[in-house]
Amino acid sequence: MKVLLLTGLGALFFAYYWDDNFDPASLQGARVLLTGANAGVGEELAYHYARLGSHLVLTAHTEALLQKVVGNCRKLGAPKVFYIAADMASPEAPESVVQFALDKLGGLDYLVLNHIGGAPAGTRARSRQATRWLMQVNFVSYVQLTSRALPSLTDSKGSLVVVSSLLGRVPTSFSTPYSAAKFALDGFFGSLRRELDVQDVNVAITMCVLGLRDRASAAEAVRGVTRVQAAPGPKAALAVIRGGATRAAGVFYPWRFRLLCLLRRWLPRPRAWFIRQELNVTAAAAA
Repeated sequence: MKVLLLTGLGALFFAYYWDDNFDPASLQGARVLLTGANAGVGEELAYHYARLGSHLVLTAHTEALLQKVVGNCRKLGAPKVFYIAADMASPEAPESVVQFALDKLGGLDYLVLNHIGGAPAGTRARSRQATRWLMQVNFVSYVQLTSRALPSLTDSKGSLVVVSSLLGRVPTSFSTPYSAAKFALDGFFGSLRRELDVQDVNVAITMCVLGLRDRASAAEAVRGVTRVQAAPGPKAALAVIRGGATRAAGVFYPWRFRLLCLLRRWLPRPRAWFIRQELNVTAAAAA
């Protein structure tokens, strides 16, 4: 009887979270502002949206890389694609980016927040200056972009897609300020979802929990510290797009991260042995 019950619950679990009714045609002509579009998952997101016929405004810190991505998006069939180079460490950048997108596209259907400011793993990353910089790039700029874009998204009944990290759900060693920023994202957008709901504002918020980013800067930041493998960029990007298009509340890639987050609620204090399986503790402490 217990086996049948567990099997039934498992079937319901996977049916609920995997049957997303994704319609690629729904993204044709959609107006998308995508941040962090110059590499990794962000670059792959841009290419997927381009193939699906979306109108794009791309932003990132490095203009030369953005120009390359824009050229590739045009080759893939994007009807409109624009770019604006911006440093999200600057408090003035988020508002100017959203205004640029509104001017070019006439409104927004999707705001996809994907940019990150990384820091080397280790105790030195906890300095006051590094923490302030990380919070501006990884949290405050997300709030600023959202606040400026929300009126347009409200008009279009659009979607906010927030690309976050497992470290915003499960804290681990030697990532203190980065994890703090990701937890802040989860709290802010979780609360905002409730506010929009009680005000009958039809704007969806999709929180995407990804693993280690598949990009050179992310790999370099944790080189010798973690044994975790990076998530493949194209597959992770497609999971993000499917979640946003179907207005899902959450996306987990790889899918086992959902189970890990559930297990943390049942086992809130993992023993040091589990942490040591994915960390080179000696290397991280020396960093």
